[in-house]
Amino acid sequence: MKRFLVLVFIIFTVLPCAGYDLMSSSVRIESGGRKIKTRVLQPKDTPGLVPGILWIHGGGYMTGGAYMVEVSNGKMLAERFGAVVVCPDYRLAWESPYPAALEDCYAALEWMYDHADSLGIDKSRIVVGGESAGGGLTAALCIYARDKGRIPISLQLPLYPMLDSEDTPSSADNHGLVWDTRRNHWGWRHYLGEDYGTDNVSKYASPARETDYSGLPACYTFVTDGEPFYQETMDYVQNLKDAGVEACVDVYSGNAHAFDLLTPWRKQSKLARERLCEVFSAWLSAVR
Repeated sequence: MKRFLVLVFIIFTVLPCAGYDLMSSSVRIESGGRKIKTRVLQPKDTPGLVPGILWIHGGGYMTGGAYMVEVSNGKMLAERFGAVVVCPDYRLAWESPYPAALEDCYAALEWMYDHADSLGIDKSRIVVGGESAGGGLTAALCIYARDKGRIPISLQLPLYPMLDSEDTPSSADNHGLVWDTRRNHWGWRHYLGEDYGTDNVSKYASPARETDYSGLPACYTFVTDGEPFYQETMDYVQNLKDAGVEACVDVYSGNAHAFDLLTPWRKQSKLARERLCEVFSAWLSAVR
């Protein structure tokens, strides 16, 4: 996993970027009696208030950190559209199982919302997104924020999200690239602790346990048809649609999890990023 992250970082640092130049800074946010390091990306020059994106890193709930925002789709959206991106260094499951990561992400969301004026963020254009486990936390956070009723999230971008702690037709006996059944069980077992494999799993831990999808933010995602999270992604989007929530998923061929980050030079990866930008642009036009 570490070698993969290093490779991705090298690849993305040599890829050309377009649009806004970004400034990077770090802040420490209070959460659960401790302070979590949080990365903030801001455009150097903006014409006015901009969207605020809470971007949540992946890593199976077990690895990674806020530094991964530098190679994320969140940073790409900031560069392309001049958004502010906030990425929390949430606690990892090997040290602090659920609900630590969710608490840290919600604390970062509150911080971003409460500091919207100083960050230059339009409070009516709040976005939450992330890849893989960050996509799972995106969905969980949207459910949690809706239930708390304080912060209105306008758009969610849970990309190939880790949503279901139970095996699905695509996550059971999966031998895909980057992430497979064995790693999936490993991540969920540590994240859920003693609740793993029981009926006590919270919908805020495994969003696939949710039964009421009404009132959630509009959603866009993409996934490959051979990776572990294919079925839970499709189910999540369908559940949103059934509840009257605008939701869309693009499906690409292959069994490589996080293919857009693993091989960003490939035609399919470029198509996925461009499609994400198209959806984001359409959302911006709709909420302006």
